[in-house]
Amino acid sequence: MEKHAIVPDVLDKIPQKVLEVVYTGNVKVDLGNELTPTKVKDPPTVKWDAEEGSFYLLCMTDPDAPSRSNPKFREWHHWLVGNIPGNDIAKGQVLSEYIGAGPPKGSGLHRYIIVVYKQSGKLNFDEKELTNRSGDGRGKFSIRKFAAKYKLGDPIAGNLFQAQWDDYVPKLYKQLGS
Repeated sequence: MEKHAIVPDVLDKIPQKVLEVVYTGNVKVDLGNELTPTKVKDPPTVKWDAEEGSFYLLCMTDPDAPSRSNPKFREWHHWLVGNIPGNDIAKGQVLSEYIGAGPPKGSGLHRYIIVVYKQSGKLNFDEKELTNRSGDGRGKFSIRKFAAKYKLGDPIAGNLFQAQWDDYVPKLYKQLGS
């Protein structure tokens, strides 16, 4: 994660543990490997060492929107789920439904960072819940500020992949109404 400048662009500290992230077809996220938007269009399976009775928050964010050289929308978050009991994401509170990678054509590689925070307990989030049918409310996000707002501390685990435009991206933009 250091190699990809996740610190200081997104986080203050590299997570101690690597998050297990696997997409359909056994496509694994591996600390900066390149995956295509086609391969990451559906939500992955994500696993971490969860403590029984604890709650967690999961976030997937892209600090390179619209491009790494011009990140004026940094960060654009793709997925945000809180109050996850253990590592059962399906039972968590979806704050932002999953949207796969959608880098604009010609914008080069984007970094997609997936992190998990341990919550101090079940939280009351005062965020607008976002569907996967619109990109509104996703740009200019900061997981760093979000974590500070809810006193989450540093992420306990993380991983990242990179992606650039492929022919799936126009379908994703259509889904988002853009």
